[in-house]
Amino acid sequence: MKIITDSGATKGDWRIISDQGGELKRLLTPGTNVSAQTLQVVLNTISDACSLICREFHAEAVTNIHYYTAGVVTDTIREGIENVLRGAFPKADIEIQNDLVGCARAACGRRPGVAAILGTGSNSCQWDGKSIVSHVNSGGYILGDEGSASVLGKRFLADLIKGRVPAEIVREFADEGHPTGYGDIVQAVYHSDGAPSAFLGSLAPFIARHYFHPYIKELVNGNFRDFIEGTLLQYGKASERVGVVGGFGDAFKHVFTPLALSYGIEIGEYFPDPVSGLLKYHLEED
Repeated sequence: MKIITDSGATKGDWRIISDQGGELKRLLTPGTNVSAQTLQVVLNTISDACSLICREFHAEAVTNIHYYTAGVVTDTIREGIENVLRGAFPKADIEIQNDLVGCARAACGRRPGVAAILGTGSNSCQWDGKSIVSHVNSGGYILGDEGSASVLGKRFLADLIKGRVPAEIVREFADEGHPTGYGDIVQAVYHSDGAPSAFLGSLAPFIARHYFHPYIKELVNGNFRDFIEGTLLQYGKASERVGVVGGFGDAFKHVFTPLALSYGIEIGEYFPDPVSGLLKYHLEED
């Protein structure tokens, strides 16, 4: 059996795959990101997932694990994750990669191109078919993440507290139970139990439903333009072929595709989640 896992800021998506390539189980867990969480919280989340899998399957039957997550930036982090996985599945060959490699493998496979993550956060890289050859730093939702759901939510709330959102949009936002008062918004962003980026990203569905309002349309398009101009165009000719991973990008592909094309960038496939592309990538190895 194989285990293929993509764990982003919002959720962890674990797929248990048979030796014949069929999916035996899908397990969804809280997300992991060592850049935004303590290492111990991440390791506890992974350990809990391993325990659930071991209750249903023989640990010794797992021969390969491919684990992708955000924030794998030091050997200490990598070794900590590997130790937890090896403790649960002692006979498995274990590969731990950051989420950007997972995005590139999912979006581009074994062909060169540019891979873009457009989810709760955003990221990108140039891929030569085997490895990342260049990378424009994202900066996270505070310093960057243009084009992402969290930045869209942040810009919407920033306008809302400054009185720049049209009144009819504010009324509908309030009618759906969202905070509209300054104190409530600050509380929800800075003091909620979850990560601020996840809360900000959770506003994207409301914004999407109102896309054809002129204010919302400009907000969404401006967010994507900033990603294209500030990130994708830095890859030069390589950016002429881009694959996109992430539910936010997939939901707005009718907007992002023609907008990118206006800059001379052709968008190839969209993958709502990385795992769908990663399953194809790893099963082709057999």
